Amino acid sequence: MSLGPEDVHKIASLSRLAVDGQQLDEMTDNLSRILEFVEQLQAIDTNNVPPMAHPLGDVPLRLRDDLADAHIDRERWQEQAPDTAEGFYRVPKVIE
Repeated sequence: MSLGPEDVHKIASLSRLAVDGQQLDEMTDNLSRILEFVEQLQAIDTNNVPPMAHPLGDVPLRLRDDLADAHIDRERWQEQAPDTAEGFYRVPKVIE
């Protein structure tokens, strides 16, 4: 898939990016090459490839022990907050 300058200008506008002439040409080329690469990746047959969580397959993950090691003094931190009630931070209503 190839993008034209008008496509890139629209993408830049939607992204709230200011793009001048030289940048527009460079971005058009870069984005077109990225989309061509994605098309190549989509052409690869992955039907017989099992999903995996790690690129090395069956390598066991090294996980740390899940131990509580820090205690947060809620009362101390809430003393600094502008508004608290019953152990919670109170904030202005933002949704009607």
